[in-house]
Amino acid sequence: MSRRSRPEMIAETRAKLIAAARKAFGERGYAEASMDDFTAEAGLTRGALYHHFGDKKGLFEAVVHEMDAEMAERLKTISDAAPTRWDGFVAENVGYVKMALEPEVQRIVLLDGPAVLGDPSVWPSADGCIASLRASLEQLQADGVVREDIDADVAARLVSGASTDAAMWIANAPDAASASRKAIPAFKALMEGLLRR
Repeated sequence: MSRRSRPEMIAETRAKLIAAARKAFGERGYAEASMDDFTAEAGLTRGALYHHFGDKKGLFEAVVHEMDAEMAERLKTISDAAPTRWDGFVAENVGYVKMALEPEVQRIVLLDGPAVLGDPSVWPSADGCIASLRASLEQLQADGVVREDIDADVAARLVSGASTDAAMWIANAPDAASASRKAIPAFKALMEGLLRR
């Protein structure tokens, strides 16, 4: 049996803490989840949590970062499966709005995320999201699908803002499913305003 390297042990410790925290944050929410929940579930000490993440907020940020990456991968798969580039662009953005119905995404990313980490438009993942949307819009403009008189960067920010706000509204609604049924057609109608006529 070979010994694990220090980087492997660090990665394993971080992964255990993130998995335990994700479970606790998803089940109980940020305010109710305790550092003892994370460390007991992971079989680690508070010292390990402080060493790797600084505090509960740092660990929460790592959980949100992991979930953001997973969500982005899922949305890329949705986009890639669409019959056209435009259909993929719409499906990817609508897919994000629909994720507001998933309990873990709803609680961690959309409810507790803004309360703990602040405005989602300034999260580290936001720049990558805007860049991806902008690249898609620029390609759609080059293909003659999206209007050329619209600035792609501005449009990317507006699409991102609209999808984020719609998802947060759904997550906070008394009846999330009903809110989603109302939001999706309105969001699609907004997106169609980008099309070249």
